[in-house]
Amino acid sequence: MANSDRDKHKFLRLVEAKTAINQKVDLIGVVTEAGIPKQSKGTDCFCTIRIVDESNPSSGISINVFAKTFEDLPHVESTGDIIQFSQVVIKAHGSEVNAVFYKKFSSFALYEGKDSSKFVPYQVSSQFHGKEQDKKFIADLRKWTVNEQAETALNGSQQLKDVKKGIRSNLICKVLHVCEVKQGEWMLYIWDGTDTPPINIHSKLEEELKKPIPLQLEETPLSRDVLCTFPTVGTILRMTTDKYNDRLPLHLPKVGKWVHFKNIEFQTSDGLWLGIFLRSSNFNYLSDDNKLVLNYQSQHDKRYKGKWTRMPCSAFPWSSHVTDTEHQHVPFVTLMDIITHQEVTMKFRCVVRVVATFPAEATNFRGPDGVYILRLTLEDPTARIHAYLYDEDAEKFFGGHPDDDKMIKLHTALLGVEETNENGRNPPWVDCCLKSYYIDEIDVWGSRNYRIFDTKLVG
Repeated sequence: MANSDRDKHKFLRLVEAKTAINQKVDLIGVVTEAGIPKQSKGTDCFCTIRIVDESNPSSGISINVFAKTFEDLPHVESTGDIIQFSQVVIKAHGSEVNAVFYKKFSSFALYEGKDSSKFVPYQVSSQFHGKEQDKKFIADLRKWTVNEQAETALNGSQQLKDVKKGIRSNLICKVLHVCEVKQGEWMLYIWDGTDTPPINIHSKLEEELKKPIPLQLEETPLSRDVLCTFPTVGTILRMTTDKYNDRLPLHLPKVGKWVHFKNIEFQTSDGLWLGIFLRSSNFNYLSDDNKLVLNYQSQHDKRYKGKWTRMPCSAFPWSSHVTDTEHQHVPFVTLMDIITHQEVTMKFRCVVRVVATFPAEATNFRGPDGVYILRLTLEDPTARIHAYLYDEDAEKFFGGHPDDDKMIKLHTALLGVEETNENGRNPPWVDCCLKSYYIDEIDVWGSRNYRIFDTKLVG
């Protein structure tokens, strides 16, 4: 080992630590991965942390940390933070070398990374004793450009706009909400500002009475107070665990944090995207000033500023010509804009897909008195809602009272039904005007209704 400050102190460079098999060593490095805390087969809790330094910036070394409780394990706030370990043991397993943290004699301290000027750790183990000379190593690591390298590694991550069914991907998303949807079953709501791709609809229209296509994946809809905390542009993806996975509920990702999710599988349910957190999945926290996080946020902010940028990305450059409205000058909003708008009695213009109608048959849209009354299920990348067509608004929508053959053709065009239904329905993006109104005296969930107006179906 060269003559340096590390000779005078006890921190071992990672490249040299890998040769110190079965020895107790002290290490310091930048965190690139922090595994999910788990219960061991015995009574301990453990997690795995990977660190790098200037001597080994690509692969680094993993440290398996064992502790009595989950609270005693390191809780890394974001990748790029600095951690120092004392008295960890280097172990070899075939060609792999790692370090083991033993609760009886090892210790650790976690510090903020990047350009922080603080030298006080934000978490320490019970046996930790810091030294004045530790500050120089922390400062040197902060100057080192490992954070740039870590961000380069993140560039392989996908955005929600790129997800594909059955394909596993890495994601960088913000955690918006976490809730227990059933006893012991948790759901995460994550977002990156982009729109998930539209999905073909395979539900049967004739089952809409007994088994309507759901508005959300969870059985009980989220409260209005929660919805009003969500961004109104970009898909909020639901994520749950697979049925064999009991790890995620132990330490859920923190709400409001940007997270690098790894090896997430994507499936669809009732025409909605669902992320699956597998046994092999993992996540790490990212700082709010991470370059990719800032880039995602900037892309999202631009969608708020443009007159037409709130329309679904997959509808660009414009929606289909299946419908027409009388308010072409009015900017588009999203369904989440409409749902969370403070005022109830308002009028909006949006681009949506009609994924279901009730009644299912176009010939039943009018009652015995000849008055139209039907319910449409609308969706965009942000939400699904029910909207009603009634009386004069419906007459304008259908162009009066067309015969059965024409009505069926209009209905088929609206729902994107092909001659063969093997691939499901692929509804086109359509332009429509909506108005919201009260149906109860008190504005609670379910007290708002939505009605289509000043919109014409041209087929």
